[in-house]
Amino acid sequence: MRPVSLLLASSNQGKLREYRELAGAANLGINLFPDFSTVPPFEESAPTFAENAAGKALYYSRFVSVTVLADDSGLVVPALGGAPGVYSARYAGPQATDADCVQKLLREMQHLEANQRRARFVCVIVLARQGHALAVVSDFVDGCIPRDALGASGFGYDPVFVLPALDRTFAQLSAEEKNQYSHRGRAFAKIRDYLFS
Repeated sequence: MRPVSLLLASSNQGKLREYRELAGAANLGINLFPDFSTVPPFEESAPTFAENAAGKALYYSRFVSVTVLADDSGLVVPALGGAPGVYSARYAGPQATDADCVQKLLREMQHLEANQRRARFVCVIVLARQGHALAVVSDFVDGCIPRDALGASGFGYDPVFVLPALDRTFAQLSAEEKNQYSHRGRAFAKIRDYLFS
């Protein structure tokens, strides 16, 4: 198979690490977008994951000649009206840490019981080159939110998302397990199929 290089439209090292693990084979290289912080930022103001991912991919792909991969992903809790949703990364404010967002979520869910604690992780991935979309894929995984953060791996909401099939949070899984079951792993498998089919 011909080698493929992608630029990740992000400065998130945790996301880059996960995508590189998902890429696996040496014929698919993924790097962070060069000088990402010096490019005027794309405002993720759309109401859906798909619109934000597509907007981001199309925007950043205009600055480089290499194919750009952008995603928008997050946690959806029906009992909170779909929150954090597209605001997952900034749920506790624009400068909030992952831990801040997790703590806000746990506070807002402390009165919820059983089925009210259902949640879904969603991921939409878009590939674009020089302002043209090449592929749009999505996937999700259902789970529930425990009362306390559990585990030390992963990033974002991983410590508070329990996968029922394994009865552990994403932060308690090995990287291999998480990549097998996660929303991002499932969506990226579709990207690999597109790139190498």
